[in-house]
Amino acid sequence: MVDLYYIEDDTAIASVVKEYLHGKGFRVTLCCTLEKARQSLKKCVPTLVLLDWNMPDGRGDSLCQWIRSNWKELPVIFLTIRGDSADIVSGFQNGADDYVVKPFELEVLYSRILALLRRTGNVAEQYLSCGGITVDLNRRIVFCDSREISLSAAEYQLLVCLMQNKGRTVTREKILERVWDTNGNYVNDNTLTVTMKRLRDKLCQPECVKTVRSVGYRMEDTR
Repeated sequence: MVDLYYIEDDTAIASVVKEYLHGKGFRVTLCCTLEKARQSLKKCVPTLVLLDWNMPDGRGDSLCQWIRSNWKELPVIFLTIRGDSADIVSGFQNGADDYVVKPFELEVLYSRILALLRRTGNVAEQYLSCGGITVDLNRRIVFCDSREISLSAAEYQLLVCLMQNKGRTVTREKILERVWDTNGNYVNDNTLTVTMKRLRDKLCQPECVKTVRSVGYRMEDTR
């Protein structure tokens, strides 16, 4: 099922769109404020974002800019009553991939979504997110609260290992096997401890990285 975030404060419109797209095989998460959308995006990157312009806590174009600074390829469609040419141009300039003006036909919206996904594919598979930390697997780039973090090869592989198992405890033995032993570089257990300390320091001691005493580590969303 394709995950889609719909950022809209009009509950009547949002419920109709959600029900229709759910019937087409989409899993739709509704966000009634920009802040809720930001928090949802930090926890999990969807396949596509539908975004209204006028929101209770700000303008959709500011969120679109923020999305572009963190997830460059994430598809965004503006879905708004603002249909002036200047607004449409501004929407594209701020990072939108498409622009649909209300009122609209649900079939047309669905067709626009399919057309965009044919061009972009499932971008969500490119990103891992947890607690404000984002990993771009294609470019091997790590961001912490929108700030790029430079990691060593071992630190990066350790982070990816934990994020790919988000919500599950990964044993120290499994991490050693995944990060080091597969390259033929056997190391002792202390190497993992030191690498984890350095990783935590670079990520400013994130709350989402948990130590499971005498077992291993786990990453989980904390907000």
